[in-house]
Amino acid sequence: MYVPLLQVRDLAVTFRQEGMETTPVRSVSLTVHAGDRVAVVGESGCGKSLTALALTRLAPTDRARLSGEVLFEGADTLTLDNRALARVRGHGIAYVFQDPSASLNPVMRVCDQIAESLPNLSRADRLAAAIDLLRKTGLPDPARAARAFPCELSGGQQQRVMLAMALAARPKLLVADEPTTALDVTTQRQVLDLIDTLADAHDMAVLLITHNLGLVAGRMERVYVMYAGEIVESGAVADVLAHPRHPYTRGLLAAVPLLDAPRDTPLQDIPGTVPSPDAWPAGCAFAPRCAEAAPRCHTDPPPETLSDERMFRCWPKQQTGQESETRTRAAREDARPPSTFPDREP
Repeated sequence: MYVPLLQVRDLAVTFRQEGMETTPVRSVSLTVHAGDRVAVVGESGCGKSLTALALTRLAPTDRARLSGEVLFEGADTLTLDNRALARVRGHGIAYVFQDPSASLNPVMRVCDQIAESLPNLSRADRLAAAIDLLRKTGLPDPARAARAFPCELSGGQQQRVMLAMALAARPKLLVADEPTTALDVTTQRQVLDLIDTLADAHDMAVLLITHNLGLVAGRMERVYVMYAGEIVESGAVADVLAHPRHPYTRGLLAAVPLLDAPRDTPLQDIPGTVPSPDAWPAGCAFAPRCAEAAPRCHTDPPPETLSDERMFRCWPKQQTGQESETRTRAAREDARPPSTFPDREP
């Protein structure tokens, strides 16, 4: 029987503080197969990063309760003992976070930080292996970078160090959590291309956490759209971008600037903000911001609909409304990212 590399079922993360409980991640399910390119998309505050951390229990478990299942190669990481979980971290699932300067130890040389993932080698062999890993990430002078402290490197170079650290243990799944947030446009493209190249070379699956649909269009195979701690739509990237079935997905697409739009075309946005986890709205969490919401959207949770390998949570009227089709036609005609976020051609 074939087992997906990663299968998340009804994952929830609940915090209890001062006698109150909040659940910023609730009933999240997603699947990543070996070699897959999968994206989780949504605004800041939707629970994307916390979901990624929960995969290997990196969420602050002293204050958080994790429930559901996170099956990595068939084993539930939420129930593994510490020794088994340590083998999954790094060797099975590795991370690249959005701010490398906050993830790297400022008082350790780069080679020593990479060497922590290479424990069975002599010191000389560790240095050689670290330099080789940095060379694979495209650093022009890997020997110098290996002996440098993080503060001596640029943001793009630090992110390449993070990639080298992630690759050191030869993981099967790379979780890239907003890996280009603090980088300039040119460096963003280089880092994303590098992730693609390394994933191909090492037969590694990639789970990209992002709020930018432009990064998803030409690089990912499957996308999960997340809002208010839950998945509201999922499917093949081409299908979701061409025919979005949830108003939130349509709103995200409509907010992508079109390359051929007149210069004076105003940018579109989604009114309002993501609600706080301690005040999730009744019914559909997106209803207070949704121009298509009907009265029952504010009171009754929408059903989960499965159709043609697509999933979406929305009441039928909102799925097929002619008005919403007209509003997002321009976004569907050109779901390509703006020129400031160039993507790899399919």
